[in-house]
Amino acid sequence: MKAHCLPFSQIPHSTPLFTDFLAYSPKVQPFYPRPPHFRDFVKEESAILHYDSSRRRRVADLLERQNKSQNGDAPASPRTLANLDRFRNGAAAVVTGQQVGLFGGPMFDIYKALTAVKLADEANAAGVDCVPIFWLATYDHDLAEVNHISFPGTEGKLQTLTTSSQGVPGGPVGNVRLGGEILPVLEQATSLLGESEAATMLRESYRPGETLGSAFARLYARLFGDWGVIVLDASDAELHRVAEPIYRAAIEQAGELADALQSRGQALEAAGYHQQVKVTPSSVLLFTLQDGVRSAIHRRGEGETEEFVIGSEPNAPKISRADLLRRVSAAPEQFSPNVLLRPTVEDYLLPTLAYTGGAAETAYFAQAGAVYNILLSRVTPVVPRFSATIVEPKVQRLLERHEISVTDVFAGLEALSRELAAKCLPEDLQAAIDTARKSIDSHLSTVKEKLAKLDRTLVDAAETARSKMQYQLERLQTQAARAEAQKGELVSRHAETLSHALYPDRGLQERSIGAMYFVARYGRDLLHQLYDAVQPDCHDHQILEL
Repeated sequence: MKAHCLPFSQIPHSTPLFTDFLAYSPKVQPFYPRPPHFRDFVKEESAILHYDSSRRRRVADLLERQNKSQNGDAPASPRTLANLDRFRNGAAAVVTGQQVGLFGGPMFDIYKALTAVKLADEANAAGVDCVPIFWLATYDHDLAEVNHISFPGTEGKLQTLTTSSQGVPGGPVGNVRLGGEILPVLEQATSLLGESEAATMLRESYRPGETLGSAFARLYARLFGDWGVIVLDASDAELHRVAEPIYRAAIEQAGELADALQSRGQALEAAGYHQQVKVTPSSVLLFTLQDGVRSAIHRRGEGETEEFVIGSEPNAPKISRADLLRRVSAAPEQFSPNVLLRPTVEDYLLPTLAYTGGAAETAYFAQAGAVYNILLSRVTPVVPRFSATIVEPKVQRLLERHEISVTDVFAGLEALSRELAAKCLPEDLQAAIDTARKSIDSHLSTVKEKLAKLDRTLVDAAETARSKMQYQLERLQTQAARAEAQKGELVSRHAETLSHALYPDRGLQERSIGAMYFVARYGRDLLHQLYDAVQPDCHDHQILEL
């Protein structure tokens, strides 16, 4: 595997907030107390990390119960069991997490897990006992986001597989139970991936009777058993009971939290950045289950007139603060944090040394810091996860054949098609165009020199004339390239192949292609190669040539 760095400034749709954080520019520092370089703060952060011993015992029992059941009759991997013991005996954690997507989710989920492993290893090398934990966001409720996955099919075009498995509409996706409807989807996956260890793992994980949450956990326990990754199902009732003090505080201090988040949002925008989540005075950072549906909670009024509303319907039930707090105490498992409270909940439940995530999660942390300050008095550092585009041998040969780079593919299919066609123009035509371009520059330079002696005010007019001539020549070249593209079916197919492989659906490969495609093609040894490619001090996007 060969790795090449590509700064995020050259990646489409990168936000100023993210690129400034990577550079840790002074303008971004008020929103992030630590730089993105883990080694710069790991020891100092470990010294201020405090975690209640009784909470550790409860969470350790829960993690042991969850992880020992992931592989059915087989126990968790020896490395995972060892990490569970280390956690119980005082280890810190590097945490990452994701929704529980079908068949293990896209490639960036794999990158998250491997980054957590690498950071935990970096901490251990620095003398800080640390384990990697993968937080399964099983209580998220957008099933349409996670019930499908895409794998490359014939000629590299993505084929999307979707399960019709259903739970309570609007309920936690981790509870969606798989039935017989998953079997034909598994057959589709196997036909695309081929018979392989990866296909076997999918069949053994996503089987009838499992939920989307337990299937994802089972798969990741197998994929990352060699590194001892501890998986955590966030919908566990005991976990919610441990988190009850944070849920209560989110209600008791709802007004203060909303004010702080609005102030933080205004500060972000004043600095030229975006708010990942818009917060209003009525925002409460909790959801609750209402008839099985995960419903948002809103606040109305102040002081004696304060009341809370569950859901967004006009006739949504209204309750007092006292009644809402009684509900939390009686059944904390009926509550869950929103995206701005979740980091605080995670880091109340776990002794988190750092969280690693992508650009969107990094943006959440710029806002969530305001919540941390109020509820925990410590802001957990966020570290960018590994990000990469894998270039398979066939794709690499196409890039070399057409003398282009991955960044050319990022321009989009239409632009790529034009570029490839232009490179395929008949040599004599291309030479004639190049000669004409040089001739225009040469002769107009001579004209400009003579005009300058005659009347300097005419120099600008000559330059305008030159620009127009060059523009018309480039336009003619584009038209010729388009004509060649219409005749060159092979060139069009190559452009499509490159786009499907490297920039599918006008987005990064890591967000569109299911991770198990690469595991099926190259085996679990690929995971070890990717682990070696993760460099905690390098936050560029990586181009990985296999």
